[in-house]
Amino acid sequence: MESFIIEGGHPLRGTIKPQGAKNEALEVICATLLTTEPVRIDNIPNILDVNNLIKLLQDIGVKVTRHSAHDYTFQSDELDLHYLGSTDFVHKCAQLRGSVLMIGPLLGRFGKATVAQPGGDKIGRRRLDTHFLGFKHLGAKFVRDEERNVYEIQAKKLKGTYMLLDEASVTGTANIIMAAVMAEGTTTIYNAACEPYIQQLCHLLNHMGANISGIGSNLVTIVGVKELHGATHHILPDMIEVGSFIGMAAMCGEGVRIKDCSVKNLGIIPDAFRRLGVKIHVEDDDLVIPQQKHYAVESFIDGTIMTLADAPWPGLTPDLLSVLLVVATQAKGTVLIHQKMFESRLFFVDKLIDMGAQIILCDPHRAVVVGHDRHRTLRAGRMSSPDIRAGIALLIAAMDAHGTSRIENIAQIDRGYEDIENRLNRLGACIRRVSE
Repeated sequence: MESFIIEGGHPLRGTIKPQGAKNEALEVICATLLTTEPVRIDNIPNILDVNNLIKLLQDIGVKVTRHSAHDYTFQSDELDLHYLGSTDFVHKCAQLRGSVLMIGPLLGRFGKATVAQPGGDKIGRRRLDTHFLGFKHLGAKFVRDEERNVYEIQAKKLKGTYMLLDEASVTGTANIIMAAVMAEGTTTIYNAACEPYIQQLCHLLNHMGANISGIGSNLVTIVGVKELHGATHHILPDMIEVGSFIGMAAMCGEGVRIKDCSVKNLGIIPDAFRRLGVKIHVEDDDLVIPQQKHYAVESFIDGTIMTLADAPWPGLTPDLLSVLLVVATQAKGTVLIHQKMFESRLFFVDKLIDMGAQIILCDPHRAVVVGHDRHRTLRAGRMSSPDIRAGIALLIAAMDAHGTSRIENIAQIDRGYEDIENRLNRLGACIRRVSE
């Protein structure tokens, strides 16, 4: 197991460029299963979750050509359909959360898929009901294999229909769209997720010959086509990494430029940090975060305490609440962080409390942060990363703290952030990766 050793107190200066979006990469890579023709995708992040998905696709027979570390071509013309139902394949899927996105395209193209409960972050219950209900609306049937503890999904022919999703699930929406693009007739999805990841997936599918309208809204219409063809696609910058860099620059920076952010696709992320008092300048497609000697939390117009809560897009992504919470520990003022979607994502705050942060964990979903205004600096500590986003939040805290910290289980951070220690060290951080 690897760990990070972080010497805190080193200011960050310079320019950093975000990687390609992890969540988009998982979706569009799985979309390549829908055609026999080559699909070329660039700006793929070189991270653990994405690399594991690519290996899984190779295991089932996808031909993968690596043009560079971030540029691949995928061709799914000779898949091993027998292996897709094997115990070995199911076991590998169970280790990788992103594998759930293979279900829709496999069902849409071959009329069958095998499903195990996928792995991923330990952040609470992440149900698949939305995916399954959507597939049922399209005409799929589920057969439980008790011996292997899996579901087999089957459909002779998927048929388009109207459906109202029970929640605006991002992966659920993506899966249903990929299943429906070659269904017979028209599929209408209401309460669809409309994050930039979903928009990008729909644009790729349309370039492959799909007929999808309503892109960017919560009402998506898909007219089924008989087949899809090859295409090329460029993945957007990762907005979660952009937000993470804003947080780092606010707490530890002496002037940091985040380059090529695709600002128009960041939604309200910059404004969420501005509510904590963080100054952010937009220059073309870059974000410039000047040194923040002090930043004060805003209050609502009626004077009540600021609340930052996650919500479906275009609301605030839950993936950045951990970073916002850490940034708030050094602000002036008080803020309520309300994590609605996952019941275990705030449990990492006990590690911040051990570092000297003033935080009240009200319940599994809410935490009140009383900012230090930099008068009470964080103490170095030893901690373990429970999930990707808590891991990066703890890394930010350790970079700001006095003394040397150790973060264990950094494979969680590697799942979502490419070569993070070397990229931050080039800005002036002091982070070492060590193996136990």
